[in-house]
Amino acid sequence: MKKIRITALKQTIYTDLIQKYENPIQHACPISEGQTWIVSNALCPSDFCQSAWQNLYPYVFALAHGATDFFDGWMKDSRSALISCNDGFRPVSFLLEVMEEKA
Repeated sequence: MKKIRITALKQTIYTDLIQKYENPIQHACPISEGQTWIVSNALCPSDFCQSAWQNLYPYVFALAHGATDFFDGWMKDSRSALISCNDGFRPVSFLLEVMEEKA
């Protein structure tokens, strides 16, 4: 099974929606742009957001098992995917990449 690198590329924060709809919470998303994780055996990293993992997992699993070219050539690198978490207030976009195997 291939290792997958997850990189948090961008987070958008919709303060207008937060103010209008969200109850105050103490621990909003702990992920920072540029943060990376290495996934082995398609298992969630211990410090990764469980909610975001639910969105990423099908793609991590597929890439780890050799899948490529999601959605008919959507990505320039066929061994990658750009997936966002489902947080409607502060979504994070994650780049998933197959790591090169060392010979």
